[in-house]
Parts: sequence; C-alpha cells; structure tokens
Amino acid sequence: MIPALLLLAIAAAPDFQSTALLDTAVEQFTGHAIGEDGGALTRVDTRLKLASCPMPQFEWRGTARDAVVVRCMAPVWRIYVPVKSPKSAPRPMIAASAPAPIAAAAKPEIVVKRGDPVTVAAGSAGFSITRDGVAMGDAPRGGRLMVRVDPRKPPIQAVAVDAGRVTLPGWTD
Repeated sequence: MIPALLLLAIAAAPDFQSTALLDTAVEQFTGHAIGEDGGALTRVDTRLKLASCPMPQFEWRGTARDAVVVRCMAPVWRIYVPVKSPKSAPRPMIAASAPAPIAAAAKPEIVVKRGDPVTVAAGSAGFSITRDGVAMGDAPRGGRLMVRVDPRKPPIQAVAVDAGRVTLPGWTD
C-alpha cells in the first residue's frame, strides 16, 4: 500500500526547472565558470521550485553587469544571479609625472536600431525558421536585444547579426 501512495505522490509532483541546467546556461552566457571573476558568484539555490521553462531567456542587469537576469515568459518567473566582479588589480607605480595616455574605446557600430523591422532566423543544417518582428532596442553585431514578434505576447531575446537580421541565442546564422 505504501509504494502505491509513493507513486501517486511522485506522479502528482509538479515538474520543476533544473537549477543545475540554469547554472550551466549562466556559465555559457557569462563565458566564465561559477566563482570566477565575471562568472556567477554562487550556484542557483537548489531549494528554488521554479516551474519548468522550455526556453529561459538571459540578459545582463543594467550597465554594471552585476547580475544575470534569468527570465521565463511562460510560465512567468524571473530570478537574478549575482556575478562576481573582477578584483581590483594593484596599480603599478609610474615614475613619470605625466599621466599615461588612455586610448579611447571604439564604440561598436549599431546594426539594429529600436523600431527597425527585423527577420528573426534560427536553424541548422537541414532546416531554418524565420519570423518577422520589430526591434525593441539598439544592438551592435553580436549584441543582444529584445524583439517583439507578436503584439499579444512578450518580446523574445535575440542576437543582432546584420542590419534587419537577428537570430535566437544559441543558434548559428
């Protein structure tokens, strides 16, 4: 009798999002392992019982990039994964009295601008899927942005490929 009740309890248990998979995805998004400078500060708390998400979206929180925002549109949930900031390196002593010249950082060229009509494409060898949408922000080549493909649904995250062309994160063009 007890094994039958246990099976019923397991069958009735909701399907939760794997925190280990979220850890791996955050590592791939940041390009750094957990605990490394630029990577997640710690693992996602395994006590979280998030509804299973077929396609979580990832983006940086603000310009400081101090956390990764992991979001699910259906079912709706959002978590913030803190990112370890690089340690301050000791400043070298400079014998000269004049400050060292600082090279100006070149701004990347914006290839997709807010309001631009774009084609969202995803695919690999043997198939491809495209969908028309509207850019919700500016992005340089390789930069992430949100794209509205359906006015009744939330926007999706995409990666700028070229003027008027974006792809889904993780898909090659």
